Amino acid sequence: MSTWNRVLDAAEIRSPHLRSDFTRQRNLVRRYKPQHYVATRLLLPRALIPHVVVATAFMHHTDNLLDSGPRRARSGAFDRWNDEVREALGTRHSTHPLIRPLLHAVATHPCLATHVEEFLDGARTDLNFTGFATEAAFQHYIDQYSLPAFMVIANLLAPTADPDGYRSACRRYIDGSQRLDFVNDLSEDLRDGRLAIPLDAMERHGVTRTDLEHARDTAQVRALLQDLLGEARRTLASSRTITQLVPPAHRPLVRTLIAVEERTADAAIGKGAALLSAPARPPVPTMIALLLGEYRHAWSLRRAAKAT
Repeated sequence: MSTWNRVLDAAEIRSPHLRSDFTRQRNLVRRYKPQHYVATRLLLPRALIPHVVVATAFMHHTDNLLDSGPRRARSGAFDRWNDEVREALGTRHSTHPLIRPLLHAVATHPCLATHVEEFLDGARTDLNFTGFATEAAFQHYIDQYSLPAFMVIANLLAPTADPDGYRSACRRYIDGSQRLDFVNDLSEDLRDGRLAIPLDAMERHGVTRTDLEHARDTAQVRALLQDLLGEARRTLASSRTITQLVPPAHRPLVRTLIAVEERTADAAIGKGAALLSAPARPPVPTMIALLLGEYRHAWSLRRAAKAT
């Protein structure tokens, strides 16, 4: 029996059609988010893995609808998807190969439905995105889109107590993670005509869009990047309290998610203005060592649980 079949068995997913649905979404997530998929498979309890995978697949599919193609086509595609998901949540039935396993996850984790709906409520924030005039506009984007999107997955790791403290810690994490992504992906975003750096921060440092588009290595550009990445790094560090708010079995994955972002921020800070030519990536040996260390923690927890 394959290890994936054992995962489905542990989650009590018995229907052949449903197993096929989960496997299809597993294959998609494995292709477009290989690092996150490997971490999920190695570090989470088996029974939770399929539900985290399908929540990730749902997030990716929705995000693609919001980002791909002309705006009018994207808007229509999202409207149809929004209606289909909401109807399925209401009737608990769907023929869609992604919504079917999502409904199974909702049946197992009822709070997931609320987070799916909250995410859909704010999704047009990303559809209508044209950039940030101010830091306040960036924070609005976090509240309306990034945090609800993250909570679709994070609620599956959530504690049974202190929900307010958990959401607040998750917000700090996604604030740092999203800020890091926007800075680290500058070279790719600018090629696509997208700029996600708050304009007031650029003005404060005397940096223009042309400076960024031409990857100019100036003192002002370096100071801007250092300021934004330093803020992302500090915010990520402050989010480590999440680790103490989730069950012990989920902590290896949470620590890994935060640590990967912190290592990426360190690599981005180290690149300086070269970040405007290509994104930063942490050294592969560093990532392997991090994952192996957390895998040993996860394995020890599972062994202790079996012994009790």
